[in-house]
Amino acid sequence: MPVFCGNCGGKAVLKRPKTGATLCKDCFYTLFETEVHETIIANNLFTEGEVVAIGASGGKDSTVLAYVLKTLNERYNYGLKLLLLSVDEGITGYRDDSLELAKNYQLVNELLYFQELYGWSMDAIVKQIGLKNNCTFCGVFRRQALDRGAMLLKVNKIVTGHNADDIAETVIMNVLRGDIARLRRCTAITTGTEGAIPRCKPFKYTYEKEIVMYAYFKKLDYFSTECIYSPNAYRGHARTYLKDLEKIRPSSIIDIIYSGERLSVKKDVKMPVQGKCTRCQYISSQPLCKACVLLEGLNKGMPRYGLIDKSYLIRLYFPAS
Repeated sequence: MPVFCGNCGGKAVLKRPKTGATLCKDCFYTLFETEVHETIIANNLFTEGEVVAIGASGGKDSTVLAYVLKTLNERYNYGLKLLLLSVDEGITGYRDDSLELAKNYQLVNELLYFQELYGWSMDAIVKQIGLKNNCTFCGVFRRQALDRGAMLLKVNKIVTGHNADDIAETVIMNVLRGDIARLRRCTAITTGTEGAIPRCKPFKYTYEKEIVMYAYFKKLDYFSTECIYSPNAYRGHARTYLKDLEKIRPSSIIDIIYSGERLSVKKDVKMPVQGKCTRCQYISSQPLCKACVLLEGLNKGMPRYGLIDKSYLIRLYFPAS
């Protein structure tokens, strides 16, 4: 029995994971793109004339983000100059295909390497630290590398392909960790307004499954190679939990994001004050930014130094006179 599009009455080809509505390709494209546009407008993500760097990995999220932003920029006359920025972490066989694809299509305006920036590749870091906690190093260095690349390109904003699933996972992780400071920040659609280059997430309310479906029907080339060092990552447990919830209640992803947006923080909780790292001048709430602390441990042959209590690190590097 044929299934019809709930929007136009034509032949349906998919069922939206977010709403359960049956749609034809064209109606799905329209709804997907319109929702991203409405998110951009409702949150005032961009101003006409801005230069915007898209964090591009060659994966599904950044590939679809680049395509959709280019489409919306032309359709609604945002007046943006869009650039692409990629980071190679130095993981054998991980970024090779995706970064090569970006080069072939002349998409990368700037390509940065962990090895050149920090003197360490992730392969070398994992040899030092092992498969536990290695994602901490990668996440910290990658975030800073994107900022460094954005500064080279002299952009006004960075956009990333973080989707609704990613943000819901982060809410769950911060609840389980009891990390109040990050819990308040993790649902923000724009971060870094305290001094760093602002980062925006146009896909904040966009389901991962719909991004995959959009890429599939639009025939967008992307790579989905899994990082060989991430099977034990803490986020993986939150992801599994979220997928189980989604099977029971598809709206769980958006519900968790809405809950994270509304969670209150006690007035007596001291929030970190943003300043600058005394060593590299990168934005930091501590005398040394996390990247410098991690590098210090790596260079001294004691990589776990960067993973211990922050107050101890402050006493270690800044002893009382």
